[in-house]
Amino acid sequence: MSTRPFAEQGPDIDIEKGTAFAPRFDRDGLIGAIVTDARSGEVLMFAYMNQDALQATMESRIAHFWSRSRGKLWRKGEESGNLLNVEELRVDCDQDVLWLKVLVSGAGVACHTGARSCFYRSAALGEAADGRLTMDAKQGKQPKTP
Repeated sequence: MSTRPFAEQGPDIDIEKGTAFAPRFDRDGLIGAIVTDARSGEVLMFAYMNQDALQATMESRIAHFWSRSRGKLWRKGEESGNLLNVEELRVDCDQDVLWLKVLVSGAGVACHTGARSCFYRSAALGEAADGRLTMDAKQGKQPKTP
């Protein structure tokens, strides 16, 4: 891979108002990444990236993440064929969260369970909160059971 496509951290004013891309990785070397569908805006997933994953994503335009459970870099969809083709990469105001706008190839699902989105369940709020989840009928195909 080439040299890092992002700058070293500078003063907060530069991070928030400047034009240098200087992502703030946490103490474990990770940064959160929100992934949405580039066309519909639907939230598809959340994952972490380390510097290598971010660099690979920027260079290839295919989303790469850091698997905390496996302790390794992975290209999302490398096994399923449901690659996340990055159309746009955004960073929040203090550069500690990334937002990837993607088009999903293959079967068009982003979740390892087979659901379109990893956010296929909702929890009731207020007086209706009962500790149970409701499946989202808009997801179409229900997730695989283990």
